[in-house]
Amino acid sequence: MTKIVTIGGGTGQFTLLSGLKRVPDAELTAVVSMADSGGSSGRLRDELGALPPGDVLKALLALSDFPGDVARDLLQHRFAEGALDGHTSGNMLLTMLASYSGSFLEAVRGLGDMLKVRGTVLPVTTGNITLRARLADGTVLVGETAIDVPTVQARSRIAEVWLEPNALALPQVSAAIKAADLVVLGPGDVYTSVVPVLLVRGVAEVLRETRARLVYVCNTMTKPGETDGFTAAQFVAAVERALGRSVDAVVVNAAHPDAAVAARYAAVGSFPVENDLSGERVIAADLLRKAELARHDPEKLAAAVLVGR
Repeated sequence: MTKIVTIGGGTGQFTLLSGLKRVPDAELTAVVSMADSGGSSGRLRDELGALPPGDVLKALLALSDFPGDVARDLLQHRFAEGALDGHTSGNMLLTMLASYSGSFLEAVRGLGDMLKVRGTVLPVTTGNITLRARLADGTVLVGETAIDVPTVQARSRIAEVWLEPNALALPQVSAAIKAADLVVLGPGDVYTSVVPVLLVRGVAEVLRETRARLVYVCNTMTKPGETDGFTAAQFVAAVERALGRSVDAVVVNAAHPDAAVAARYAAVGSFPVENDLSGERVIAADLLRKAELARHDPEKLAAAVLVGR
């Protein structure tokens, strides 16, 4: 049995977990970012003081073995009117379970049991954290949404990100990393999904000590306002700065999206990530899903991160 820990959040972690779930000898633990401050998660956080449930819900759904699509469709249902406008039923259910049990971690476990989750989903912390960024021009952005969704067409590059206040990682997170054979960082927004997990106290420290193989999955496309013009080497550098060590392997997409897909991305300032890396630690392969979005294919991605394990 190979013990695998994934670190990140959002759609990227969902995709990776969806692929790894099909690996027969994998024991999976998803460590999820808790820096989300937008959408339904942000409103629950602001209005109820709840921990942001959105990325945790995505990880639970990715690992769910609940038969059919009914549970996924119900929990991803987004209300479109009234006081619930914009909320998803799954986010509300997790928040309700946390309120009932008095523990967000117990709520995650409970929903995981209901969904017949194959593996373990852990919020990186149950502390109240806020992500902040300083741009090269000195501007400070407060909150994951302010960093993730630029309000101006062109802005200075991100110089640094940090958590304020910060919090300790859950002991279960540290234990899972210590016991892991393989730790996978990403894919996902580098400054708003991956690095926020590494900034939580105790995470980078245990990753610097782990004997597990440490793999970083580079994004397929740049993101306007966050990684404009980034090459693969720049993605890796941002992650390794937060880690305080080098990763053992880097998974990079080697395929190009269809022209029509690339044109849609270019229209909003997003472009394919150039692979300027070389050497034995680079795993380059066609990782794209055949679809209207230039995203990773779950099965291709799972196969790539398992190379050399």
